[in-house]
Amino acid sequence: MTPLSDSDIQNALAGLPAWNLSGNAIQRIFEFSDFARAMEFVNQVAAEAEEANHHPDILINYSRVTLTLTSHDSGGLTKRDVAMARKISSLSGKAAA
Repeated sequence: MTPLSDSDIQNALAGLPAWNLSGNAIQRIFEFSDFARAMEFVNQVAAEAEEANHHPDILINYSRVTLTLTSHDSGGLTKRDVAMARKISSLSGKAAA
């Protein structure tokens, strides 16, 4: 898959509140009320990632979860990353924050 252009990335980020560009990846920090809620969210993300066969980097710090998306095989951000970020954002509304 072809990496997105800089303008495509900026357009995508405009529709992805709280996601930020970090090098050749997009990243978002999610905060939850406790560790159990954070893990519930991470498990939901893992299920979606498996289904899409597109896996974010996940960092868990107690009730804070940092997700980073990039398409390593394409050398940067692609439409797959944007689609996964949208899906993850929709999950965050379902998790008890």
